[in-house]
Amino acid sequence: MKNIVFVSLIALVFLACKPNNQTIEIEKVESMQLAEAPIFNEDSAFAQLEKQLSFGPRVPNTAAHQEAANYLQKILGHYADTLIVQKAELKAYDGTILKASNIIGSFNLTAQKRILLAAHWDTRPFADQDEEGLTDPILGANDGASGVAVLLEIARQLQLTPPEIGIDIILFDAEDYGQPAFSEDPFVRDSYCLGSQYWSKNPHIPNYQADFGILLDMVGAPNALFTHEGTSVNYANEYLHKVWSIAHALGYNSYFSYLQTNAITDDHLYVNAITGIPMIDIIQHDASTNSGFGWYWHTHDDNLDAIDKRTLKAVGQTVLQTIYQENQGL
Repeated sequence: MKNIVFVSLIALVFLACKPNNQTIEIEKVESMQLAEAPIFNEDSAFAQLEKQLSFGPRVPNTAAHQEAANYLQKILGHYADTLIVQKAELKAYDGTILKASNIIGSFNLTAQKRILLAAHWDTRPFADQDEEGLTDPILGANDGASGVAVLLEIARQLQLTPPEIGIDIILFDAEDYGQPAFSEDPFVRDSYCLGSQYWSKNPHIPNYQADFGILLDMVGAPNALFTHEGTSVNYANEYLHKVWSIAHALGYNSYFSYLQTNAITDDHLYVNAITGIPMIDIIQHDASTNSGFGWYWHTHDDNLDAIDKRTLKAVGQTVLQTIYQENQGL
């Protein structure tokens, strides 16, 4: 018999008021029954993160990229019921043809009820937000590897404790080859997220559908704050509140904030706009930087110093709990 944990909490919710940037404080009362879920192992996730970094920057068309692809296919293929590698030649903003691979692992492929989980596994080819080495690729510990590491640990847990619902894990490629600020080429729209754009127009299964999706991007920084990001609010507000409520019920209030922040372009934008699958983005917001992202973003500081196992745990356990909540129909 499944154990049920009863949780009631009162949280103060801060919602950003977009027109005048004022903050409105309201009281939100949440009551939730938590279904039994596997325990997310942050040490295992961290080991998967370190393994990705051992290949070096995972920039498309490089040897490190291919080595990482081989590894990710092997590991995800070991955990998942079915592995599909979707290969594509994608044109970058400067005309470079990128040999890309979306790596897809599915669990319980025949189940009608499905959740889509995703992260990008490639890294930025240039440190265009750094003061030095602007044209050199970054290691991408948080911007790429953290989300993949969390999903690989989730995949391991799904194999050990299979849910009845279907889960699809997609590791998108060519997310971070977007046009840099120093480029002298004409501006190119939609130059980021090439792998997810391709998948959204050419899903691995014809007429693929999922109930909802969760994208993980930059989910490992110390004391990271995950907000209600605008694109997620616009397309998938119901699921945003569902996941955040679960995070708060688990005690991760300090990571998951109800503050609404500006919409960003990430893989979930194209999944939402093209496929119609409502997808949220769990992504760090940092109000202290000009970009709104962490201090490490698109710099050479995106290394292991940008990672805290406790953050990986908070995100991973929240996503795992969400899966098993859906599985129990709670």
